[in-house]
Amino acid sequence: MDQKYSALFTPWKIGNVEIKNRIVQCSMGGTSLFGWMEANHFDKEAAKFILERAKNNVGLILPGIAPLRDTLGGKWLYSGKGKFDKLKAFMTEFHKTGAKLFVQITAGFGRSMAVNKLMETVYTNPLLRVLLKPVVNVDYLCASASESPNRWSDKVPSRALTVKEIHKMIDGFAKVAKLCKDAGVDGVEVHAVHEGYLLDQFTMKYTNRRTDEYGGSFENRYRFPVEVVKAIKSACGDDYPVSLRFSVISKTKGYRSGALPGEEYEEVGRDAEEAVRAAKLFQDAGYDMLNCDNGTYDAWYWAHPPAYMPRNCNLDDVAMIKKAVDIPVVCAGRMEADVAAEAIADGRIDAMGVARQFLTDPEWVTKLIEDRIEDIKPCICCHNACFNMAHYNGVGNDQTMADTKGMARCALNPSTMQSEKYKIVKTKKPKKVAVIGGGIGGMESALVLSARGHDVTLYEKSDALGGVFIQAAAPEYKEKDKQLIEWYRREIARKGIKVVLGKEIKTAADIDADEVVVATGSRAKLPPVKGVEKAITAVDYLSGAEVGDSVVIVGGGLTGCEIAYDLILKGKHPSVVEMKNDLIAVTGVCLANSSFLREALEYHNAPVYLETKLKEITDDGVVVTDKLGADKTLKADTVILSTGYAPTPIELPGKKCHIVGDAQKVGNLRTVIWRAWDVCMKI
Repeated sequence: MDQKYSALFTPWKIGNVEIKNRIVQCSMGGTSLFGWMEANHFDKEAAKFILERAKNNVGLILPGIAPLRDTLGGKWLYSGKGKFDKLKAFMTEFHKTGAKLFVQITAGFGRSMAVNKLMETVYTNPLLRVLLKPVVNVDYLCASASESPNRWSDKVPSRALTVKEIHKMIDGFAKVAKLCKDAGVDGVEVHAVHEGYLLDQFTMKYTNRRTDEYGGSFENRYRFPVEVVKAIKSACGDDYPVSLRFSVISKTKGYRSGALPGEEYEEVGRDAEEAVRAAKLFQDAGYDMLNCDNGTYDAWYWAHPPAYMPRNCNLDDVAMIKKAVDIPVVCAGRMEADVAAEAIADGRIDAMGVARQFLTDPEWVTKLIEDRIEDIKPCICCHNACFNMAHYNGVGNDQTMADTKGMARCALNPSTMQSEKYKIVKTKKPKKVAVIGGGIGGMESALVLSARGHDVTLYEKSDALGGVFIQAAAPEYKEKDKQLIEWYRREIARKGIKVVLGKEIKTAADIDADEVVVATGSRAKLPPVKGVEKAITAVDYLSGAEVGDSVVIVGGGLTGCEIAYDLILKGKHPSVVEMKNDLIAVTGVCLANSSFLREALEYHNAPVYLETKLKEITDDGVVVTDKLGADKTLKADTVILSTGYAPTPIELPGKKCHIVGDAQKVGNLRTVIWRAWDVCMKI
């Protein structure tokens, strides 16, 4: 192991519990040992997920949040002891790894509850609201510190919790913690004065306007989390460790409005001064650790940083907390191992919190120890499978029910939390398989086929593997995407897969194969307007085409907005034309990602023309038509078209062909990689 990481592998203590190293796997929704959307139970898939990471040298593991009450049905977690008996047996096996485990218990989401269309329908229909209350009590699920708007939907406002309901939750924390202790769990984490979840909503002035003992003064606003830890300690003893998930600074300008890195703004949530005061209060109340980051759901990109956010984005603010308290402090948020190790060695933090990298590569800590850094498959912060709750104008949480039930999966690693569905099974009939197209879909197909025992040849018409993802990874903030391409190239070489570059396959005679996987990607769609030849495509730009100072981007989807942000970073002046009523108005793009881009364009004064159609491209710009039918001329040095893509599969008569990736249906890395497995597992 490189000695620059050595500080990560020193022991430390949380209360009287010693942790063997300073790498903490943070909690991720969907990995709860008690299930997620189903009735609470002992979840075998989550247990398998956690045990695999524990065997790969993690120091402390925090499973996904365990709600005090089921989302559906409202059953209290402490009722039904059978799941805790199974947990006890699991902890015996878990402790053989040398890792420690804290169960994270949540009071709930309050106004951050990701309200979807079904919940809107139930809430807005008085009869359904009453009839379905025993199944889905939307009113209770969204209840907050005070009346306030939901983060996702204007149709489901939050009411204020009653004092009786608060006390019932506090009692629930204590009962669940005691059951966890009796099951051999090393500690619990209270969720959360963090990310604008329910307990956090009580602590912040903009979401708490109560006039009783849980509102008003600093002490009253923080009373709920203080009473929680005192109740747990009373039930479990003072020596039972209790951590708190804590967002240091809210980074929030108002409802549904976050503050970007470096932005000057007026904080409506918790500022630095109050954060220090709160940390000291929590220490005095009995918390044994603060597991820290920044942000709220209104500034979600701080707690769930997309690729556009700086690496180690929360470190300086968390280090400020470390100076103020004596208990351990963990920092999460795009943490890099070398930076974390240095911060630990310098006494700025006690441990490194990591979440989604564990979804992509369960062995990354082992690889770090074994000095195999290049073998670590990087998380690219896409949120395509782990947390793809999408939101745009007029729509609440636009997430499929399958994704709501199956969070904490991974776009890049289908086996994560789906180990029975996606697993390598050796073939009994090895075949010669040609894979045509060396993009992500083709490379993933080649790796799966090779792992199953087939004889694979990968054909790519260009001189390098990577396909259109080379262009997708071009912006400077896509450093992890670039690392992913290199990871694939190394894996292809390491597995000894035959690669033929510079050869375009046009007929069946060009290959010697029993079966063929077609991964030939897609092409850019061009709008049928006058002057279209005067524009360049998104791929042209990302391939290095020169652009002028003022640029009109036609198409405000994810690619168009990422290009606009890239141009801003280069000092250019982009504007965006979009036919829909919002930017990135699509299913599958996480709100943490989309809200950053929307707010970044607004902050940098990039003009956005919504509900506007392209009419003509001219020598000096474009003519567009707004929703009222009025034409407008936008001046520009360059016009970039980001108007979608069409599949470009090839046909090879006489060969049995399977189509994967964008050649089958244009999507994202998740659809590309998961389909590659779906197809190649059956060949």
